[in-house]
Formats: sequence, C-alpha cells, structure tokens
Amino acid sequence: MPTHARDRLLDTAERLFYADGIRSVGIERILAESGVGRASLYRHFPGKDDLVVAVLQRRDEAWREWLRSSVERLAPLPADRPLAVFDALAERFARADFRGCAFINTIVETADPASPAHAVADAHKRAVIGYVDGLLTEAGRHRPGLAAQLVMLMDGAIVTAVREHTPDAARLARATAAALLGP
Repeated sequence: MPTHARDRLLDTAERLFYADGIRSVGIERILAESGVGRASLYRHFPGKDDLVVAVLQRRDEAWREWLRSSVERLAPLPADRPLAVFDALAERFARADFRGCAFINTIVETADPASPAHAVADAHKRAVIGYVDGLLTEAGRHRPGLAAQLVMLMDGAIVTAVREHTPDAARLARATAAALLGP
C-alpha cells in the first residue's frame, strides 16, 4: 500500500501546513496524524522540503482546476470571465476553513527565493497570471501587463480577506478590476 501511505502523508501535510503553517508543523505531527510510519515517509519523501514541494505541486493543480471550473460555472460567457475570478474568490473567502492562499503563505514563510518551496509557489502565481491572461484574451480584453495587475488585486483580496474574515475584499477587488478593464 505504498501509494496509499503517500496519499495519506500528502493529505495530512496539506491540511496541517494550510491550517498551521509549514514551519510550525513538524514531521512527528504529520506521522502521528497520518498514521504512516517513518520509513514510509522517507521512502516517499527524503525530507520535509520534498514533502512541502509535493504538497504544493498537488495543491497547485487542484487550486487552478477549482478556479477554472468555478469561473466557467459563474460566467458561461467568455466576456464575463475575467471578473468572475473575483466572484469565485468571494465564494472561497466565505468558507469556514479559509486561511488565505497556501502559495502566498509559503512565500512569506520561505522567504529565500532559492528555496524549492518558494520556487513552486512562484511558479503557481505565474501560472495564475497566465490563466488570467488567457481569460482576458478570450474576452477580447488583453492588454500587456493587465493579467499581472488583476492577479495582484486577487492576491491583495486574499490577504485582506484573511485579515478581515470577510468575503467583501473580493467584491472590492472586483470593482477595482472592472475599473481597470474599462467599458
């Protein structure tokens, strides 16, 4: 059952890292809560950094799929999708388990840009910019740098939602994005 053990480690680590932070969660806690033995952990992940990277890579795929499907559900028409990212975020912010963005949290915790975890988090943010750029292109609203501006609004809304414990930040960011998009 090695794959099952790997999945349990990833599930447990993801939950704990998101809830409590990467640095504050030790290997002992992950082992205890996952029910996986130390030998299995090290067979799958040579060290905690490797586990962190695997968690982030898996979360990146899941988060971007969540965003894509949410945007398509909320805005069937491509013209409406650039702003629908903020509607999707508002839904996310309203969840009881919302603790911000795992990738922003990782960048803050692992401030060293040479860190593998920092690199995965940075790649995620660049992929989100690429996704938003695609939405803008499909909507006929592409302008150089606009996707990066919208993602900056998304990131600011995420941090504000954590601070204020309300989805209102997404609505404010959406209004600002609408002004950037223009008529």
